[in-house]
Amino acid sequence: MSVIVPAEYRHLNDRERAILRAIVQLFVLHALPVGSRVVSKYLERSLPLSAASIRNTMSDLEAMGYITHPHTSAGRMPTDLGYRFYVDSLIDISKISAQESDKVASDLIALPRESVMRDASRILGSLSRHLAMVRMPQLREALVQRVEIIPLSTERLLVVIALDSDIVRTLTLETHDVVENGMIEAVSRQLNERLVGRPLSIISTMLTELLAPSSESEPALLRLFVEQVGNLVSVHQSGTVHISGAQNLIEQPEFVAPERLRSVIELVENEDVIIHLLGATTEVGVVSVRIGNEIEEAHMIDYSLVSTTYRAGHATGSLGIIGPRRMDYGRMISIVQLMSSVLTRTLSDGTP
Repeated sequence: MSVIVPAEYRHLNDRERAILRAIVQLFVLHALPVGSRVVSKYLERSLPLSAASIRNTMSDLEAMGYITHPHTSAGRMPTDLGYRFYVDSLIDISKISAQESDKVASDLIALPRESVMRDASRILGSLSRHLAMVRMPQLREALVQRVEIIPLSTERLLVVIALDSDIVRTLTLETHDVVENGMIEAVSRQLNERLVGRPLSIISTMLTELLAPSSESEPALLRLFVEQVGNLVSVHQSGTVHISGAQNLIEQPEFVAPERLRSVIELVENEDVIIHLLGATTEVGVVSVRIGNEIEEAHMIDYSLVSTTYRAGHATGSLGIIGPRRMDYGRMISIVQLMSSVLTRTLSDGTP
């Protein structure tokens, strides 16, 4: 596979690149600082070098900021810059087995639509062995397919708004006057004529403009709908996040210490932070990898985030995994891509 190397990395020669790759892979595998003899043995077939030669190169890599070493060990471990270079230029993207891929698809397609996102986070956590997050589609982007008004009593009405991808949202309207069936049918017809095919995000503004102060002839029921529909958009704008796999983080050696464990608990309990993190994802299927300080959250310095988006009709949601910086980035990228692809197919047309 050809690799485009960013300009700031081009001063690394082939030996330096091979040794940095080995250090990252060995540290990911064993969670222990890597010594020159271990690297020499690891590379003995592809790049036979003495431990002394490797020590010299490791010193150069450390001087450039790609690796560091704990004060109690002679071994080295990657820095955020080292991980970043590895992800950008050295990584081998793992292939998810056909068996795993087929199982993810079959598990999701067999679920009721309302539980797909929750179970997607569970499956994502199980596959990655990290903290998994799936954010519901952003309903502001979804298109209105149908509006129905159902009388619950003489003064209470249920408005059912069907969006694309089988998403349904409801509003309950309460009036002080008895609403006749003829008026309900007339308002339903007007709403469908004006809203079908429009994104949910603009219908409040659009209807408000139609119901200008001069439009006193418009039915009171229509005005009541306009007043309430804005609440529907704002309530669901941030979306719901399903989180699974907190135990996976707790089991990582990085988070055994009580203060690190506390940061895991705070992360899981703060949905606003999760929403903010997932809100910076890219277009559908393109994976974003942020490492340590790149996440720009003070308590996320020990973590990495691998995330992407998926599509549900015209709406988009996001998903990702959070784990220690010492993660198998090649496999995590593949897993996130797989879940995005399967969710998009499942939610858009119901087929795996």
